[in-house]
Order: sequence, then structure tokens, then C-alpha cells
Amino acid sequence: MKKLWPALLLLVAACKQKEYNADLLIKNAVVYTVDDHFTIAQAFVVKTGKIIAVGNADTLEQKYLAHEVIDAHGKSVYPGFIDAHTHFFRYGLTLQEVKLKGTQSWNEVVDSVMSYADRNPEGWIIGNGWDQNKWKVKQFPNKAKLDSLFPVRPVILTRVDGHAVVANQAALNIAGIKPGQTIAGGEIETVKGKLTGMLVDNAMGIIRRKISEPSEQTIQNAFLDAQKNCFAVGLTTVDDCGLPYTLVNIIAELQHKGALKMRMYVMLEDKQENYDYLFKRGIYKTPGLDVRSFKVYADGALGSRGACLLKPYADQKNWRGFLLSSPQHFEQVAKMIADKGFQMCTHAIGDSANRLILKIYAGVLKGKNDRRWRIEHAQIVSPEDIKYFGDYNIIPSVQPTHATSDMYWAAQRLGPKRVKTAYAYKQLLDQNGWIPLGTDFPVEAINPLYTFYAAVERKDLKGFPQGGFQSENALGRVEALKGMTIWAAKANFEEKEKGSIEPGKYADFVILDNDIMKVKGAGLPAVKVLKTYINGEKVYDKK
Repeated sequence: MKKLWPALLLLVAACKQKEYNADLLIKNAVVYTVDDHFTIAQAFVVKTGKIIAVGNADTLEQKYLAHEVIDAHGKSVYPGFIDAHTHFFRYGLTLQEVKLKGTQSWNEVVDSVMSYADRNPEGWIIGNGWDQNKWKVKQFPNKAKLDSLFPVRPVILTRVDGHAVVANQAALNIAGIKPGQTIAGGEIETVKGKLTGMLVDNAMGIIRRKISEPSEQTIQNAFLDAQKNCFAVGLTTVDDCGLPYTLVNIIAELQHKGALKMRMYVMLEDKQENYDYLFKRGIYKTPGLDVRSFKVYADGALGSRGACLLKPYADQKNWRGFLLSSPQHFEQVAKMIADKGFQMCTHAIGDSANRLILKIYAGVLKGKNDRRWRIEHAQIVSPEDIKYFGDYNIIPSVQPTHATSDMYWAAQRLGPKRVKTAYAYKQLLDQNGWIPLGTDFPVEAINPLYTFYAAVERKDLKGFPQGGFQSENALGRVEALKGMTIWAAKANFEEKEKGSIEPGKYADFVILDNDIMKVKGAGLPAVKVLKTYINGEKVYDKK
């Protein structure tokens, strides 16, 4: 018996050393780590919100005793998905408004507005998501029906891309808008001396400035409602493009309370008060919030013909779209942001807007650099301008579902030759060897698996077209996955803390019901998220 005591003591000591030295162990999984070697592991271990080990399940089980063990039963696990371009807060607000996405006609839009008005009898009627390109009659709407139904109550309905609205006369009266009125960088549509209610780009601001700011409760609801839906599709970080500085403290407070767990990379709007705020304060960085960049708008959207083109639209002679500010403004802003050491992210859709911004960037960046200045969308780029991305390390931040949403009518806007230079994601990837992917939601659906599908298949959810839209610019599966994980993190200067399943990084990951690296065709967008984790904490469970 005496001889057994030393062995028993050693066993007890060993057990004590192993006792709960981890919080979570994921095993029997197909773990796509997305590390430098794109390693596929079986298991990983989490402690205090971070990954501490990745590898073989048997080896890790021998070394670590976790409070919780999850047997993935062969399911695939990925780093938490990062959406490199969203309007997260705006999406949350749309959940409080009239939902018009998917409407098939102007009459259906009006019916939705009437139904909302019955449920919400007071205040402005605000709606979003209509798209005339999906209607049988593909024309901008006229406010006449809204005027007859709502002669006193103001109505404003935003197009799906956020670059045009239709407003009724009550709203136009409040804003003081008159027939024939003009504005730089926008359009107030007047036909036969009468307002149609259509306002494009900068003209929208005339009315929007008259709408009361959302209440504190509405703001909180917007963030938390958006978060809930985003967790359900596997998003763990969102880049919110173009917020006022006043929301930064609200976000930080919600995160501090533990209510808002979504990690956010915030770009501030191109306004002087936002520059004053961040230049004085410096980079705002916490584990959940990163504020170091500014979102600038060069032009509008292709769908509303606000994109600035080098040559006229194929379906509207003598019309090239417009810039939203003067070239001098963009030059001034670029120099100011560069001098202060922040990141510039510029919305550029048309080939003329892209050329202007690329040349301004080039003049400021002066060759190779690691400033990671971004062109958001980079949607139509002339072949001779592609080189700027590589020569000056300019990052094209693109949204694959834009290609599959626009493909039905893009050639009508651009013509058969110029459309071939649009949505050229593979060409853009080749410039720097990496490319961040996003959705631009609520313009598109929030689901990053639709992003993956559109990137690799170049098809819509019905499998159209058979060979893919301009399939020469499809991305490979590894490239697409990197685009919504490690490359999206890199676009945010966050690749050392997220974007892959590696020791030392945040334990942000998702478990899917099928393997997107293997499932084919139409099966891709049908893949579902089973669980989503942030900091090793489960924030969504499909059950």
C-alpha cells in the first residue's frame, strides 16, 4: 500500500494541473483556420475569450480540461465572418420602418405604406428598399398616389441603394423644395414644370434634414435588432460605413453594458465635425470598437444613374451622372486625412469617379505604402486605371452580390463593352493579392453566405445565368473565404486579432450545417449557420 502512495499523489497532482485550464474545447470538427497555410484542424481550445491552441483533438484533450466541450460531429467551423462594407445602423433603422424590399410594383409599394400608416398613425412615414429595376415598368415612381392618400402627413421612401428617394408633396413643402430647383451633386426631378417627388443623391439631404433625429430608444433598438439578425447569419464583425461621431459613444456604452456584442469597425462621415472629433481624440480602439477611418462619397449609384461615368449612359444620351463634391474637396480631404495618419475609404461606382479618386490617392500616397486606403465598391474601372490599385496599394473593397443583383440591367446602363470592365473582382484581387468582401446591406441581403456564393458562382439564388455572370472574374473558394475573414480583418488593420482561428486571436467563430468549401452550386446559399460565437461566448444557436 505504501508503494502506491507516490503514484496516487502524482495522479492527483496531474489532475489538479489539468483541472479546468480552459473554458471551451471544440472537437471532431473540420476547422478551417484560414491561417497563412490554410490549415485544416480537428479541434481548438478557448480561454478567457481567446484561442489558446489549435490542432489534433486527442492531443488537445490530453493537455486541456475545459468547462465546456462541444463535439461538432464532423461539422465545419470557420472564423467569424466579417462584412467589410455595411450600413449596420441604417439597417437597424430600416427594421423600424416600412419594408419595401422585394416589392414588385409601385402599387405594391403604396399598399405597404398604407398598411404601415394604419399601424403607425402619427409622424413621418419613412420607408426603404424599393427598386424600380425589379418592376414591370422600370421607371422612377411619381408621388401622385402618395399625395392623394397622404395630403398632410409627410412620406419619404428611399430606393434600395440609398441614393434616391421619392417624397410626397407634404414632405416637399416642409423642406421648401420648388419645381426647377437645382443642387450640386444631386437632382430634383421636375417634369412639365411639376415635381415628381424624386430626389437623387445630394437632393435627398434637403428633406432628411427636416426629419427629427431618432430617439435614444429607437437608436438602441436599431443596433440590437440588427445585431440579432446578423448573428443568425454568422457575422461577428461589421464595417459600418459613414456614421456621425455622436454614435461612437452610444456604441461604446452599449458594448460596455454587454448589450451590443457585435464588433464594429466604424467609418465616420465626410463632415467637418467628424474630422474635428477624431483628429482631436485620435484612433478609438477597444476590443469591440475600432474608429480610425472616414467614408467619403465620390458619386452615386448605377441603378439611379448617379454613378459618374467617363462617357454617357447607354440608356440615357448626354447623361454621365455626377460627382457629389468637387474634385478640390476630395483632394483637400485626402491631404488632410493623410497628414493626420488616418484611413480614407471612398465610395466610387462609375469609371470617371474611380479614375478621379485613384489619381488623388496616388498623388497623396506616392508609391507603395501600408496605409490601406480603400475604394469602396470599385464597381466600374477603366482597364487603364486598374494599375493604380497595385502601384499604390489601394484596396478595392467590393460586394459580390452587387454583381448578381445588377447583372439583369447593368449592360443597359453601360453598353456591352463597358460592362465588361465592371464587377471585375478577380482582376482587382490580382492587383494586391488580397481583397476584402462585403454586402453593402441593407442594399443587399445581410447573409455572408450569399456573398460567398455570388463570388465563386456569379449567379443569383435561382442559379441564373447558367455559366455565371462574367465568370472570368469569379473568385476561388479559398479567396472568397479569405475575403470575408482574414482579408476583411486586414482591411481594418485587425488581422493580428481576428479573421482566423489561431492562438492569440479572439475566439470568434461559426459552425455551419454544411461545408461551403465542398458543397456545390445551388446548395451553397442554402447552407445554414448552426452556432455563432464571439469571445468564446455563444451569441446564436439555431437549435
